[in-house]
Amino acid sequence: QVQLVESGGGLVQTGGSLRLSCAASGRSFSNYGMGWFRQAPGKEREFVAFVSWSGGSRYYADSVKGRFTISRDNAKNMVWLQLNSLKPEDTAVYYCAAGRGGSYYFRSTAYDYWGQGTQVTVSS
Repeated sequence: QVQLVESGGGLVQTGGSLRLSCAASGRSFSNYGMGWFRQAPGKEREFVAFVSWSGGSRYYADSVKGRFTISRDNAKNMVWLQLNSLKPEDTAVYYCAAGRGGSYYFRSTAYDYWGQGTQVTVSS
């Protein structure tokens, strides 16, 4: 089993940056692909980024490609999401999730474990 705790959210102006962290507990962390999702008020949860168990594969939603970077350190049981060039439409609760990966990394149903989320607010 894996427990996930996100941190690093906050209020930032348009064009600013944040670094979200996800701390994982559990000996099998390195076996899981890790994803970041976000959910804005009144909207469905959407995929943001994914990194494979080895870190060798990374995928991004088109809306964040070139602005966000996902990374992980299995020795530290950590996953990060660097958010640059933030826009008001990036405002949401951001969640990290652990799953077995595979072709459906962009679907929330592919993940077994979720954190509680961290709020990111981008002011215009």
